[in-house]
Amino acid sequence: MPEISARDLLAFYMEAGVDCALSDEPTNRLTEAALEEKPASKPPLLRNAAPQPPRPIAELAPAPDLAIATARELAPQAKSLEELRALLEKFDGCALKSTATRLVFADGNPKAKFMLVGEAPGRDEDIEGLPFVGVSGKLLDLILAAIGLDRTGVYIANIIPWRPPGNRDPSPQETQICLPFIKRQIELVDPDVLVCLGKPSSQAVLELKDGIMKTRGKWHDYDTGSRTIRAMATFHPAYLLRQPIYKRLAWQDFRAIKKALAQSGVT
Repeated sequence: MPEISARDLLAFYMEAGVDCALSDEPTNRLTEAALEEKPASKPPLLRNAAPQPPRPIAELAPAPDLAIATARELAPQAKSLEELRALLEKFDGCALKSTATRLVFADGNPKAKFMLVGEAPGRDEDIEGLPFVGVSGKLLDLILAAIGLDRTGVYIANIIPWRPPGNRDPSPQETQICLPFIKRQIELVDPDVLVCLGKPSSQAVLELKDGIMKTRGKWHDYDTGSRTIRAMATFHPAYLLRQPIYKRLAWQDFRAIKKALAQSGVT
């Protein structure tokens, strides 16, 4: 059997969703002591995590069709971002809520004319309770700085407000359940320019069918029901970290975004 390096083993653990240690020392599960029945120990809570009593998943989330219908009914009832956040805090239609540490609602300026929508929180976002605070978030901050903006001049959210376990991709059902809430969030922020980061966001929000390479950099109309917003799809910062060759194309997109913002009075 070929030797496995520590780097390869760590990569395997990350792919499997193992991204934090529960103790300082490894436990040999094959010893007699380990095989004896013991009361389950409680893993340490993540920083700032609010303890939640465990409940069966079946009790936490209804069937997807019912959850989607409930979300579509509830989301329009929110008359403000504060009410929308409160609705999401109480909403049990998405099973991801039971595995996430906290709700990751939004960051930035709710009165901004520029809104960014990503896909779902990662580990760092789950800990902090804010979107785009990890490595990809730092790259996003650099991109914004390149067009003369920071988080005070933009509003940032995700389609999915809870972290999928192990940073896996959200399922189509999870996306459809959460979609009414992000659409209502866009309506309440009412930006002049909307940018979807990555293929999942652009396909869910803008209903684009093709991949990001074909759809990026093109302007689309996003209808909120009361007005039409200029919208564009571009690369997700996490994708740019994996494929830095496309940063040049991303820069082209954000130059066009900067021009559109200037036309809306954002300098």
